[in-house]
Amino acid sequence: MPEPLLQLLTGPWGLVVMCALVVGDAFLVVIPGEIAVTALGAIAMSQGSPPLPVVIGLAAAAAWCGDVACYLVGRTAGVERWRWMRTPRVRAALDWARRRLSSGTATVLFTARFVPFARLAVNLVAGASRVHPPRYLGLAAVAATGWAAYQAAVGAVVAALLPGGPLVAVVVSVVLAVALGAAIDLITARRSRSRPADADRLG
Repeated sequence: MPEPLLQLLTGPWGLVVMCALVVGDAFLVVIPGEIAVTALGAIAMSQGSPPLPVVIGLAAAAAWCGDVACYLVGRTAGVERWRWMRTPRVRAALDWARRRLSSGTATVLFTARFVPFARLAVNLVAGASRVHPPRYLGLAAVAATGWAAYQAAVGAVVAALLPGGPLVAVVVSVVLAVALGAAIDLITARRSRSRPADADRLG
């Protein structure tokens, strides 16, 4: 890995960029927040800097801030004010989030944190539904911490197991993170398609 890039990633600016990507990822699913945390986890393990607990702590704080920002948008603006909120895909996600939140706030907040589009919908609906703020803030913090620890651990484990220095660790851990994310998206999509089919059979 080029020395200037390595110095950037192991220094404070690497953490700043990671946090910015994680916060942005709360609103735009195309922003690679997960990848940034995984890459910093690999760097932390292979180089010893930044410390892995710092990566996890800052990633959790950034994820929590992004989720709370989405919650506040839902609480103040609702889920129908802007045109993008009324597109079929977003409406379907919001309806799904509304149904899930009505059956268990803690479970859906934690699981949705690992599914990019689902966490946006759940946080917006939680705000629009006026989920009690102290309860939401506490659950969102637990979910963000679990997510950050998982993402950083993926990179750290890869860096610990594979030789070849930080570049190999980052590349392999990012590929693995993308593959795991794609697998989660695929499983979620299949479960969403199976529910209407089950409902039709029961009807």
